[in-house]
Amino acid sequence: MRAANSHFGKHYINGVWTTPKGAMIDVENPATREIFARVPDGTPEEVDAAVAAAQSAFPSWSSTPLAQRIALMEGMLRRFYEKTEAVIELEVAELGAPVAFARSKHCLYQQKRTAAFIAAARSIAADEAFPASLVMREPVGVVAAITPWNYPLGQIIQKVVPALLMGCTVVLKPSEWTPLTAVLLIEAFEEAGFPPGVLNLVQGYGETVGEAMTGHAGVDLISFTGSTAVGRRIAGRAAPMMKRLILELGGKSAAVWLPELEGHEAGRMAAKKVLDSLLLNAGQTCTALSRFLVPAEKLQTAEALLKSVLADYPMGDPTDPATRMGPLISGAQFERVREYIASGIREGARLVAGGLPPEPGADDGWFVPPVVFSDVRPEMRIAQEEIFGPVLSVMPYNTLEEALAIADGTQYGLCGAVFGPHEAAVNFARRMRTGNVYVNDASRDLAAPFGGFKSSGVGREGGVFGLLEFTEPKAIFEHGS
Repeated sequence: MRAANSHFGKHYINGVWTTPKGAMIDVENPATREIFARVPDGTPEEVDAAVAAAQSAFPSWSSTPLAQRIALMEGMLRRFYEKTEAVIELEVAELGAPVAFARSKHCLYQQKRTAAFIAAARSIAADEAFPASLVMREPVGVVAAITPWNYPLGQIIQKVVPALLMGCTVVLKPSEWTPLTAVLLIEAFEEAGFPPGVLNLVQGYGETVGEAMTGHAGVDLISFTGSTAVGRRIAGRAAPMMKRLILELGGKSAAVWLPELEGHEAGRMAAKKVLDSLLLNAGQTCTALSRFLVPAEKLQTAEALLKSVLADYPMGDPTDPATRMGPLISGAQFERVREYIASGIREGARLVAGGLPPEPGADDGWFVPPVVFSDVRPEMRIAQEEIFGPVLSVMPYNTLEEALAIADGTQYGLCGAVFGPHEAAVNFARRMRTGNVYVNDASRDLAAPFGGFKSSGVGREGGVFGLLEFTEPKAIFEHGS
C-alpha cells in the first residue's frame, strides 16, 4: 500500500481540509485485519459547520448555469481518471474487493456512471412551456448523502454527482467501514475547481454524524443507501420536517428458471448469472440474486450446474488477479452471515455446497466460502431476510403462479431475474413486483432508473430519473398575451 494520504485524517468543510475535534476511527483491511488508516469520528458541531457551508453556497451554486456545472463535472471526471490506480488500491484495501472486480466494477464502471449522468443532464430542459404556464425544475437545496460500505465509490457517485449537476449542495458521510475512497473523490472535485461549500465531507459513525445530518433543520433532502431498518428510522426523523427522501434499501432478489428454459448451456448461463450477482462482492450487494426458483423436475440439474460453476469463483487474497471472491467487511458481518447459515441448517434446508464456516484465527480475514442451500421453503429465514453474504437459497416450484408468489413473497422488491425464452421471460418479468428485472444475460442500463418497490425504498437513482429526484417542479401561471 502506498503512503497514507494526509487528507484521510480530516473532514472537508467549506473548501478546507479541517483538523477533527473528536477521536479517530481505525480502518481495517478485512482480508488481513490490519489497521492501515484512521479517519475522524465526527461530531454534531462539525455537521453543523458543514450544513452551514452548504447553505451558504446554495444560492450561488443553484443559479450557476447548468452548462457551467456540467463543465466542472467533466473536469472532475478527468481528474477521477487520473486517480484510477489509487482508487482501485483503496477498494482492495478497505473493502477486500478482488483487484479485478475493484477495477471493473468499483472503479471503471463508476467512471462510466459519472459520464452517463453528465450526458443525461444535457438532455434536461430548464423550462417546459404549457399553454398557460411555465414549469421549471429548481434544485431541492442542501442534500445529506449517507452512503454504505459495500460499494464505497459507486454509491457516492449515485448521490453526489446528480445532486451537484442539478444545483444542490451536498454534505457527504461515507461509511466508517470504507471511508477512504471518498477522500480521493473529494480531491478530484476540489482539483476541478468546485466552489467552497458546494460539497462537504464529514467522516464518522451513523449513530452520531448520520443522526445529526438526518435531523438537521438545514437539510432539505436525505439520500441514503443501507438497511431497511435504518431507512425506516431516517424516514421517521425526516417526516416532521417534511424532508425529501431518496432511500435505496434492502433486497431479497429472486431469479426464476422458467420451465421452457432448455439445454445445458442455457442452464449454465442462468447458474453463472445468479452466482455472478451473488459472489463477486462476497454477497454484499443489495441486488444480489440470493433466491433461485427452479421447476421441481429440474432441481437436480440446477444443483449440479451450480456446483460446477462454483469452481469459477476462487476465494482468497484480494490482491491476487486470480481471486474472484474476497472477504466479508467485518467480524460483525462474519457472525451475522454465520448465524444465517446455522439457521438454514436448523430449519431443514439441504446443503448442496459449503457449510458453517469455522471461526477465523486472530490473523485471518473475514472469509466465508459460498453456501448453496436447496429445498428451501418460502417461510425460512434464509428465504425471507437479507443476509448480505454468499448464501444462495434454491427453491423448487410446481407452477408459474407458485413461482410468482414465491418471488413476490417477501417485504422487498428491489431486483429480480428471469431465464427462459425471451417473450415468456419478459411476460413473467412484467408481473414481478420489483423495481429492476434482468432477462436472461442482460446487463444494467445506466440510463434506466434504479430503485425498489415495497420495503426496498423510495425514489429512484440513475439517468434522468435520478437527476430529477434532486429537483422540485415549480409552475408559473402566465396571463395569455
